[in-house]
Amino acid sequence: MQSKKASAPKPAQRVIKKYPNRRLYDTDTSTYITLAEVKDLVMARESFIVRDAKSNEDLTRSIMLQIILEEEAGGTPMFSEAALANLIRFYGHSAQGFMGTYLEKNVQAFTDIQAKLAEQSKTLTPEMWTQFMNLQNPMMQGMMGNYVEQSKTMFDKMQEQMAKQAEQMLGIFSPGKR
Repeated sequence: MQSKKASAPKPAQRVIKKYPNRRLYDTDTSTYITLAEVKDLVMARESFIVRDAKSNEDLTRSIMLQIILEEEAGGTPMFSEAALANLIRFYGHSAQGFMGTYLEKNVQAFTDIQAKLAEQSKTLTPEMWTQFMNLQNPMMQGMMGNYVEQSKTMFDKMQEQMAKQAEQMLGIFSPGKR
């Protein structure tokens, strides 16, 4: 006979509560966890939400940003100062919403490419893997060049569409153009 606890369905989204003492409590495991363990959840693609224990405010983004900050501070950073400065400049800019979507789609496309490469590499023998690694740098440069070119083309097309929409909107408000 199964116990009630074993047959109870797991919640769709794991809830982590953040207490005023800055501790994180995982309601799924009924234990306190560290930021490193939250990072592990992200790496495992586990669905979760971080909520303030008192106000119930969603703190998930701020916790993820804290993980990124710690990763950037230790080891090899992913973002250069120039890249960070450019990101900061988009806040308050009319293209802020567009930039978030643009970055999200590009990171997802890069992740998809990486997953395909990982899947294809499973069939490589150790000798083939050695050859692949020797070719990887020029090949990756070529792939990234193609990816950047596609990304630029997509951005240019989006700019053209925005310009056309702006012209149409302005045409509606122009006198004598009815």
